[in-house]
Parts: sequence; structure tokens; C-alpha cells
Amino acid sequence: MGLEDFINLNASSNSCNEAEENEPTEQWVPSVFIDASAGQREGNSNVTFGITVFLFEANTSFSGQPAYNDWYMSLYNVLFTSLPAMALGVFDQDVSPRFCIKFPQLYQEGVQNVLFSWKRILSWMFNGVCNAIVIFFFCTSVLETQAFRKGGQIVELQVLGTTMYSCVVWVVNCQMALSVSYFTLIQHIIVWGSILLWYIFLFAYGSMPPRISTTAYKVFLEACMLAPSYWLVILLVVFSALLPFFLYSAISMQFFPMYHQMIQWKRLKSNSDDPENRPIEPTSTTASEIRR
Repeated sequence: MGLEDFINLNASSNSCNEAEENEPTEQWVPSVFIDASAGQREGNSNVTFGITVFLFEANTSFSGQPAYNDWYMSLYNVLFTSLPAMALGVFDQDVSPRFCIKFPQLYQEGVQNVLFSWKRILSWMFNGVCNAIVIFFFCTSVLETQAFRKGGQIVELQVLGTTMYSCVVWVVNCQMALSVSYFTLIQHIIVWGSILLWYIFLFAYGSMPPRISTTAYKVFLEACMLAPSYWLVILLVVFSALLPFFLYSAISMQFFPMYHQMIQWKRLKSNSDDPENRPIEPTSTTASEIRR
């Protein structure tokens, strides 16, 4: 079904409510897509994190050597990646309330189990695996034999683990930001604040005595923060991981849009700062012609 066909089909079913739709409304109409997307993003972040651990263990012949500090792993879902997913589910708005009422076909995505199909779940898992592969092999290949400090020393295990973990936090949160349809100040604070919180924790935890901070002792203050290669690796990893995701999202929305994406695309093409004031005009095509 094309965009115009979808609009006409819903417009014909809502013509009797035209007078009510023209009145301003303050109610918030939830969208099933938002909750599904938030859950899938959180699952994608866990797959990304878990696969990097698995790849590191495989690279060390499953010796039992941990890739990350214990507190890194404990706080991953608690502080650094869970809040953006919650913000996406609570504050994001993929389609305006007026369009949710005008086009009830939008809710068929939940009724037909489109958002929770195995195909969609496996695609998000595959995305997480690809992210983990990019992060692990990029970090190990670039940092393995390169001078990391001014004295020519190469990276230690603690530095490699911190760099990989930083890349995971950046990639997961940036992908979450790309998934937001309606940015608010709260979402900006939560998404970018989660990344900032990781560095605050890394600085504070690494400043504790070695018996407490163990492998994270001053790893950021004395090693990562002062090394240009650390920041360059993060920049390149984020770009390499997000580019395929961005291209896939753009192509799917342009050529294979879902119901809510059709409305989003129509809103973008309307060239209006306030899509609520730009009604979608139906064409002369009838619903019976569409069904045929």
C-alpha cells in the first residue's frame, strides 16, 4: 500500500469525525511503536555489550580473563544505557495525537504483531552483533601494536577494556538518539548525560585507592584522557557503526515505510514547522479502488 492509498483509506473511514478533528486537543495518544522501539533498543544494547565480552573471551582462548572491570559490567544497564531507552518510551512521539486519531490504521502495527515479529527481533539482534564486531575488531586492530602514550608504551589490558567499553556506551546511546522522532530537552539531557555520566564515574572510580578501583585505577586520568588515539578510535568506531544503521533506516523509510513512517514522511514533505496545522488532503482515489 502506497502513502497516498494509505491516507485515502483512513480518510474515508474518518470523514464522519471531521468536525471533531478540527478542534484543538490536549490529550496525548500513545503509540505502540514507541514502546516496541524502546524495548528493542534496550535489547540491542545488551547484545552489543554481550558480544564484545564473548569476542574478547574467544580472543583469549576462554582463559577467564574479564574484558571489563566488574563495576563496569554491573552499572552498564543501571546507569549508562537504560535511561535513554526509558526516555524513548516515555517522551518520544512518532506521530502527533491528531494524526493518531485521524488514521486508526496506525494501530494495526500492534494488532498485526508487526513490531514484535521474529523478523524484526532478529534484525535488531543482528544489528547488535554488527556493532559488537565493529567495536571489538576496530579497537584491537588499532590499539594492539600502536604506541599509546608519549613514552611509546602500547596499551594495557585495562586501557583496551576501557576503550572498548567507552565505544559501546557511545554507539548504543548515539543509536538511541538516531531513533528519536521528537526530541525534547529531557531526552537531550538523558541521552548525552548518560555518556557524560560514564566519564564522571570513570574519573571518580579511578581516583579511588587501588584496593577499591582495582583495574580501573587512574586508567582514564593518566592514560585514556591524555591519549589522542583514544578519542580518535571512539570517533571512528561511532561513525563506522552508525553509518550502516543510518543508511538502512533511510532506505527503509524511503522505499519500505511502515504506517507511522508514511505519516512522518508526509509531515516532512509538507514544508511546515507545525504539522498539526497542515491537514493531509485526500485525493480522488476511493477505498474500493485501493482494495482492488
